[in-house]
Amino acid sequence: MNVWIAIGLTAAACYLVKLAGLLVPAGLLERPSVQRLAALLPVALLAALFAQQTFSAADAVVLDARAAGLVAAAIALVLRAPFLVVIATAVGVTAGVRALGG
Repeated sequence: MNVWIAIGLTAAACYLVKLAGLLVPAGLLERPSVQRLAALLPVALLAALFAQQTFSAADAVVLDARAAGLVAAAIALVLRAPFLVVIATAVGVTAGVRALGG
């Protein structure tokens, strides 16, 4: 399949999804179940993307320096560290594990 065909189909699909969103009646969007779903869906998608990027390499599940950085960030979050400290901790631990050959 040509790359430009794939890009064109993706662009058309994105446009159709946006158009479908405009055609949804306002009453449907005001339902509590739809509002809960709209609030939780981005978090779930981001978590799935994060897990896929952290624990995969090619076609395999791996535990490497990225997982160590994730554990360090989780511990920093539990200790209620500021966001920048959480990020710096994750980066530092990941770099340290990689430097040690992990």
